[in-house]
Amino acid sequence: MSVGRDKKVAKVADIKEKLSNASSFVLIDYKGLTVAQDTEMRNAFREKGVIYEVMKNRLLNLALKDMGYDQFADYLKGPTAVAMGTSDIAAPAKVALDKSQLFKKMQIKCGMVDGIFLDGEGCKKLAQLPSREGLISQILGLLQAPIAALARALSAIAEKQAEA
Repeated sequence: MSVGRDKKVAKVADIKEKLSNASSFVLIDYKGLTVAQDTEMRNAFREKGVIYEVMKNRLLNLALKDMGYDQFADYLKGPTAVAMGTSDIAAPAKVALDKSQLFKKMQIKCGMVDGIFLDGEGCKKLAQLPSREGLISQILGLLQAPIAALARALSAIAEKQAEA
């Protein structure tokens, strides 16, 4: 093997490792962004604990195919950056959606969450979901609502009995 080929094989293995360690990732078309906008986007990803990296389409495609994902080939055209999240599965999509609305030239191409492929619209829907904590609080509110209603009804009955 030549030195150039060895470097490419090592880079594909590195990409595969990063993607397999990520619970979710989003492919982004960053064409047309200024350096200041790109820096702002990188900082936003970093604040959310998301790894943001520009990757070569051919090497990224090889890594994804080695992992058994063939559906990304059509999306790997033009400049591609990858935002990878490890803890919060929605964080890469949320930051990417926020920044794509701010920087009109940037677009979300597609993504993956826990082995499930998402097109651009699927990534936008993922980004619009409430956080894990928000979902838990909504569920707790739903569980507490019947108990609170029962307590109010029993209290009203007790007050009527006391008046009579």
